[in-house]
Amino acid sequence: MHAMVLNAVGSPLAWTELPDRQPGAGEVRVRVTACGVCRTDLHVVDGELPDPRVPIIPGHEIVGRIDAIGPDVDGLALGERVGIPWLGHTCGVCPYCIEHRENLCDSPLFTGYTRDGGFATAAIADARYVFPLGETGSDESLAPLLCAGLIGWRALVMGGEGKKLGLYGFGAAAHIVAQVARWQGRSVFAFTRAGDSGTQAFARQLGAVWAGGSDEPSPEPLDVAIIFATAGDLIPTALKAVRKGGRVVCAGIHMSDIPSFPYELLWEERELLSVANLTRQDGIDFLRLAPGIGVVTRTTPYPLEQANQALADLRAGRFDGAAVLIP
Repeated sequence: MHAMVLNAVGSPLAWTELPDRQPGAGEVRVRVTACGVCRTDLHVVDGELPDPRVPIIPGHEIVGRIDAIGPDVDGLALGERVGIPWLGHTCGVCPYCIEHRENLCDSPLFTGYTRDGGFATAAIADARYVFPLGETGSDESLAPLLCAGLIGWRALVMGGEGKKLGLYGFGAAAHIVAQVARWQGRSVFAFTRAGDSGTQAFARQLGAVWAGGSDEPSPEPLDVAIIFATAGDLIPTALKAVRKGGRVVCAGIHMSDIPSFPYELLWEERELLSVANLTRQDGIDFLRLAPGIGVVTRTTPYPLEQANQALADLRAGRFDGAAVLIP
């Protein structure tokens, strides 16, 4: 197998030939056909997440076909198209796992961070965290659903049923969530980098009723705001934008420090929440709904060996939607 390997935090990924790996008990091997490039991959590569396992193969928006099955695996078949998400393994015995809140597991493993991921021609996965994808849609279009879609879905559910939804940061996750929200009958307000007219036009194409810079006030009080951008100073901005009793959901795994803000922004029963990882039920629910919703992801494909360029383009905001590596 071949992979793009992070050998040291802050270094470019290295094209590496590795021995073929065999799945152990409770595992499957997936021949990777597409892997999305997520902003969390940037956080891993740049050292913004603590204690990554290195060397590590990044990538956690994996689509592929099962080509080997280890012992004690039920419900999956050779040749089946599946997806592998960020949460790659949980202990099953801590209080959170027992309560079916395995997204908060005390001893988790994360795909592309603490266990090898999908910037490769093959990946080994815990069969419990492998989701059947069926045969609808292309591998490239499905890949962003495995993190941008799943985390966006969890954030949307946590935000509640409010009709006026603000999305701060309009990248891979927001462009999927906007489509889901419109299908649900909500009004979407898109907040982008100041002056980013191209992304604002993209948001309007996806049905946003308003799109502008995150430095602009919301034209209407929002019921819920979801922050996908990594800028902590957006939290006071979003709290100011939501109505009394509204919610602000932080959907990223990493964010810069939050500046101090007056209590009156949080008062009147506004809520500030964070999303951590996902549960298997999130995956089941969203991946069942997505084909019926008609979610269409905008993707920019790169050959696997150009993973460093894809990461650089993501960092610089050179594309709308999501980058996808194709082995």
